[in-house]
Amino acid sequence: MKGMVTEEQGRLNNYAIEPKVYVSEEQQFGFNQYAEQLNGRLAMIGFVSLLALEVLTGNGLIGLLSKLQ
Repeated sequence: MKGMVTEEQGRLNNYAIEPKVYVSEEQQFGFNQYAEQLNGRLAMIGFVSLLALEVLTGNGLIGLLSKLQ
């Protein structure tokens, strides 16, 4: 098996297998697939968090912030 070595006394050592590293030649800036997926996922998390906040407190974000002042 890869990442396994047997010593002289017969003991087995396991080593982590490092992932292959590659460098992409294409530019990763602006509107690309990864950035859009990350943005969408973060927006979904934020939306669900605001819904949970409103259900738990009875107020929306603006109402909660206005009560803090």
